[in-house]
Amino acid sequence: MEYKNILLIKMSSLGDILHTLPFAAALRQRFPKAKITWLVHPQFAGFVPDPPVIDEIIYFDKVKFNKMNLLAKLAYFQEMRRLLHSKKFDLVIDMQGLFKSAVLAAISGCSDRIGYCEMREGSGLVSKAICGSHSNDHVIERYLDVARYLGASAEQIVFPLPDLSKETVSVQEKLQKNELQGEYIVVVPGARWKTKEWSAEHYASLIKMIIADGCSVVLAGGPDDTAKGEKITELAGKPMQLINLIGQTSLRELAALIKGCKIFISADTGPLHFAAALKKPLIAMYGPTKADRTGPYGSDDATVILSTAACAGCLKKECDDWHCMYDITPEMVYAVYIEKSRRL
Repeated sequence: MEYKNILLIKMSSLGDILHTLPFAAALRQRFPKAKITWLVHPQFAGFVPDPPVIDEIIYFDKVKFNKMNLLAKLAYFQEMRRLLHSKKFDLVIDMQGLFKSAVLAAISGCSDRIGYCEMREGSGLVSKAICGSHSNDHVIERYLDVARYLGASAEQIVFPLPDLSKETVSVQEKLQKNELQGEYIVVVPGARWKTKEWSAEHYASLIKMIIADGCSVVLAGGPDDTAKGEKITELAGKPMQLINLIGQTSLRELAALIKGCKIFISADTGPLHFAAALKKPLIAMYGPTKADRTGPYGSDDATVILSTAACAGCLKKECDDWHCMYDITPEMVYAVYIEKSRRL
């Protein structure tokens, strides 16, 4: 069937948005003349592809919504309902698969609604779950199964990223201000789950080894990681070759920073998928999450260090016996870093 007006719902998080980019590219390839609209939280809109891949963006302001009382929330949904109805979509694709996205799909006014294979929180009652041959594979392939269902070939993984020229200039200015010389490694120490984080002590030990090897390190991440960045800097001895830009870049500037780095290092966190999409050499540490399902995808030079803990891959956000990430030592990561660094 040919669709002319498509709504794609994928509101968050950063990593999930980036994982959806190959699907968006495949969707555009399949429907070159359709109008495609993306419904997203404003803070992640900077990585929704520009035209011609995505024609229009609609925002659902989660921050504003969460501060509302019940009556205001109902009024907000009514406002969204009027907006979505006015667009007259002939296909809605719920790639979030959660209660909130299901509500938005349900009030869209479109009767043709589909989603990917993991429709949770009742969303499968609103949109048809599309389960293809990759239902047990990486999330990008699970998303692409929906594109294949719609008739797309989806043979290649393509990340339609925005133009980062402006952000590259601003990042270079920040680095020059901090007197960066030569190549640099980007380290992002934060993560959305506490159980996914590598310790400040481990990061500091690793950074001291990298600097001793002759390369500068740039810490990066969001404002929530500020305290951890300061602790890492203190533990590392405040070397001149360590630049702390945590909380000092926009998301696009962070992507530009990663684009210019020699090697990227982090645990399982959103910016990791910038590095993968940009096909940068990268090292990722995984403990409670499963790299084969949500790990870096698309880079030819990605190394995932899996925790040796028997409970690794448990998917727990909280743990009474949390040691999986500590089981990955700085020496283990440094050995991979040295191998990559010497090869580049």
